Amino acid sequence: MTANSFAFLENRSAIHVNGSDAAEFLQGLITNDITLVNIKSTIWAALLTPQGKFLHEFMVAMLDEAYILDCELDRRPDLMNRLSQFKLRAKVTISKSDILSVAAAWGADTSQKLQLDMKPGLSVTRNGVIVFVDPRLAEAGVRLIGKRENIETLMAEFDFTITTQKDFDKHRIGLGLPDGSRDMEIGKALILENGFEELGGVDFKKGCYIGQELTARTYYRALIKKRLMPVRIEGNTPPNGTSLSIEGVNAGEMRSSAEGYGLALIRLVPWQESSDGVLATSKSRLFPILPSWLTLPKDKVTGDST
Repeated sequence: MTANSFAFLENRSAIHVNGSDAAEFLQGLITNDITLVNIKSTIWAALLTPQGKFLHEFMVAMLDEAYILDCELDRRPDLMNRLSQFKLRAKVTISKSDILSVAAAWGADTSQKLQLDMKPGLSVTRNGVIVFVDPRLAEAGVRLIGKRENIETLMAEFDFTITTQKDFDKHRIGLGLPDGSRDMEIGKALILENGFEELGGVDFKKGCYIGQELTARTYYRALIKKRLMPVRIEGNTPPNGTSLSIEGVNAGEMRSSAEGYGLALIRLVPWQESSDGVLATSKSRLFPILPSWLTLPKDKVTGDST
C-alpha cells in the first residue's frame, strides 16, 4: 500500500436535489443543518423514521446550485422514494445521477498533495470534481464526487495510487466510521449509538426534522446503551449480524469487516463490567478498540493487547 491511495466506492452513488425550495425541503427532513452546505462546505446527515430510527445516511455537498447526496447505491431508489413522498407542492426536483462516481482518498500526505486544509467538511471543486474533507473526521481523508474519468485524472495529477474499496473499508473501520446499512440496521438503529453526535451528523439546535423528538430525548437523558466500535478479530471473521457474547452474556452484534478488523455494536454495561473486555463467538475473539473521538461514560481498558 502506498502512502497515498484512492478508491472508487462502488457501493455509493449520487442524488441531485435542486429547485428554489430545496434547502427548506431538506431542512425539515434530515438530522443536520442544511444551511451549513455551500460550495465550500459539506455535511454528514441521516434520514430517520418518525420514531427516530435509522433509514439512510449520506454526505451532502453542493455543485452548480444543486445539493448532491452521496448515498448507498443499492438503496438509492428507496431514499429517492422517501424524499419524494414529502415533496408535495415544493419546488424541488429529485433525480439520480449515474454519470457521477464517488471515491475516497487518504494517506499521510493528503493535505499537502491536495493543497487542502484538512478541516472536516471543507470543500473545493477541481476540474468538475467535488473534493471535500470527510465531514465526520479529517483522519478519514477526502471524498470525491464527479465523473469517473475526471476523478482518475485528478488523482493521477496529485500522485495518488488507485486501490480497492476493501482497503478503504479497513481504513474507515479502524477509525470507527459506519457505512450505511452495512453498519446500522434499517428501522432499528439509533444514530447516537453510531457516532452521529461526536462525528457531527446531527444538529441539536436546528429545529424540527423527522425523528427529532426521540433523538433529542435520547441525547438529553443520556439513554445510549450501545456503541459502534472497531474490533480486532482473532480467528474466523463473524458474518454481519452475528451475535457476540462476553463471559457468557449477550454483548452485541457484528457489523462490517475487512482484513482482520471490523465494527461491532457493543452493549456497554456487560462490556464495561467484564473482566477483560474481550468479545467472542464460537470461532473467534474480538478485541474492542476505543476510537480517539469516542468518550464513554465510564472509560475502560479496550482489551486490545497490540
